[in-house]
Amino acid sequence: MSSILTNNSAMVALQTLKGINSNLAKTQDEISTGKKVANAQDNAAVWSISKVMESDESAFKTIQSNLNMANSIVAAGRSGAEQVQVILDKMHKLAISASSDGFDYSTIDAQIATMKEEITSYIDASQINGVNLLKTNPVPGQTSFSVLSSIDRTSGTVATVNTSITVDSVNFETSIEAVTIAPITDRTTALAARTQIEGLIDVAKKGAAELGTAGERITSQATFVSKLADSLKMGSSSLVDADMEEASARLQALQTQQQLGVQALSIANQAPQTILSLFR
Repeated sequence: MSSILTNNSAMVALQTLKGINSNLAKTQDEISTGKKVANAQDNAAVWSISKVMESDESAFKTIQSNLNMANSIVAAGRSGAEQVQVILDKMHKLAISASSDGFDYSTIDAQIATMKEEITSYIDASQINGVNLLKTNPVPGQTSFSVLSSIDRTSGTVATVNTSITVDSVNFETSIEAVTIAPITDRTTALAARTQIEGLIDVAKKGAAELGTAGERITSQATFVSKLADSLKMGSSSLVDADMEEASARLQALQTQQQLGVQALSIANQAPQTILSLFR
């Protein structure tokens, strides 16, 4: 039955065209923004997950920067410890050379005293941003230095757990700087000074080794955090970024469908005109 009041064909064609136009607008938005999920309205669940991942990525980038700074602080302490050990080796050689009767003990003693002052200057200078791991207190009131190394998120919740790396002070300020080398006045005192310096060399070597181990751990963690941040970025991208090749192909198909839809609606709108022929 034909009706001049209701054009079913036109209604179907119009709804089809509206659907095509809606999909076309969405595809054009994807191409212009580069995202298939640009806001919560597009897909609330995916958008929410991507925002958590983006937040974690940003956090890990900041953590990586902090770890790099911490690594520099530890490296400064390690370099200072190694230099202290070099000076102590020189002092040890001087003490050995004075371990014979009839030597110029006063000159050796003065040289060792000068080198001891040099060690103090190395200890004081081995800092970055005021953090000195060769001092008793690397930071005021603390005997260690800590840096945030990771945030661990519990599945299904917004709660995170902080993980830190703590580096203890090797405390050269007390164990080396504050130690007074026995004055060298004869062979006996030279032998005593040599034994004392050997003990300080052992302290310096152990301290440098401890800081080297800590630096290796921080470097490894920084590398891991960098890779983790990249993984989060790629994961978030896979959720919300548009597939541009697919979007381009879909755009062309929808543009063709739109043209056909317009023609179909035009044909449907002309259908009631055929009813006039019945009255001629």
